Amino acid sequence: MGIRLIWKDGTLTGLLSGEIDHHTAKEMREEIDGTVEKMRPERLVLDFSEVQFMDSSGIGLIMGRYKLMQALGGRVVVANMPEKVERIVSLAGLDKLAKVERGVVSHETEE
Repeated sequence: MGIRLIWKDGTLTGLLSGEIDHHTAKEMREEIDGTVEKMRPERLVLDFSEVQFMDSSGIGLIMGRYKLMQALGGRVVVANMPEKVERIVSLAGLDKLAKVERGVVSHETEE
């Protein structure tokens, strides 16, 4: 499990990896939220390219960040989801709230 946060040009990208379940989602939420509160990005990209498994805790992770970014006037992009994760996100209807993108190249510059 892990998350690496990258800041560039008003965009905060969270490179998520491993499994997202009730054990790991809390730490991810706290790290993302703390950085969002501090940096106030215009856009938050959640990159799922390295996620092998996600349960309903991942839905909560996306939904909570969507609400946080809405409150700050920003937007959320959910990127590079593996097929299984994309199916879960679609069934939950989150693809109607957050923009879903494929092939997003995450920046290499870390904050």
